[in-house]
Amino acid sequence: MRAVPLRCYSTGLGVGLGVGLGNGHGHGHGHGHGNGLTAGLGAGLGAGLGAGVAVIVATASPGAALAAKSATAMIPIVFQVGVDPVEIGLVASISRPSGNLTGTSFLIKELVAKRLELLHQIVPTVTTIGFLVNPTMPGIETQIREAEVAARTLGVSLVVLNATTASEIEAAFAALVSQGIGALMSGSDALLFEHSAQVVALAARHAVPAIYSYGVIVDAGGLISYGSLLADAFRVVGVYAGRILKGEKPADLPVQQSTRFELVINLKTAIALGIAVPPALLARADKVIE
Repeated sequence: MRAVPLRCYSTGLGVGLGVGLGNGHGHGHGHGHGNGLTAGLGAGLGAGLGAGVAVIVATASPGAALAAKSATAMIPIVFQVGVDPVEIGLVASISRPSGNLTGTSFLIKELVAKRLELLHQIVPTVTTIGFLVNPTMPGIETQIREAEVAARTLGVSLVVLNATTASEIEAAFAALVSQGIGALMSGSDALLFEHSAQVVALAARHAVPAIYSYGVIVDAGGLISYGSLLADAFRVVGVYAGRILKGEKPADLPVQQSTRFELVINLKTAIALGIAVPPALLARADKVIE
């Protein structure tokens, strides 16, 4: 699932640098670009800060971006996060980030209610829905509140299921089954994205209809997704990294927010689950996997 984001990052980087990097050149985290280096951050801060690093790219999670911010106030940082960067203290404002950080933000909190509504449309008889989250993710409390409000509006019960490891994801599904929870909304956290294959497999094993944040998860067998286009966000990260390497300052580059969203439905998965997807929902889908 990493291939598309990395390819889009590489393409964006070429745009930012003003050079013709194609999709197959392998440019990305940790490689030399122009007059500097881009250092990649995974779950935590990479080693070697200050050793010729010109830009830090923090895309793994909000925690990676926060770790980078705490590590340096000098090296420019370009982030991609699925939370409000102002709310978690990454930047002072969207339009004027200030300091040494800028990047792109998905509208995840704002889409929680819509995701729950779509799941309810596809399984309208379900009365209890699980919300699988990583409780350590910055800003998750806000997402949970949004989900609880949406659940009350739809007249369904919401059960929050916490998981921070693969074994805890297994335990969350065991709890889901034992409590008779009829459907699942998977959170947008980087950890859950990394373990999305496991979540999809468990949902299939236990015949649980589930909605996800990213279309690539539905491509891999998930039932339905609604969310921002990953490709757009990673391309912006690449463009900003390139522009900074050419001399622009992060404080002068406003944080970009998602403007394009996609609804993806996997009919093969729906059939396996015995679900008849409403024709009106299929007509609205940006992509239907048959």
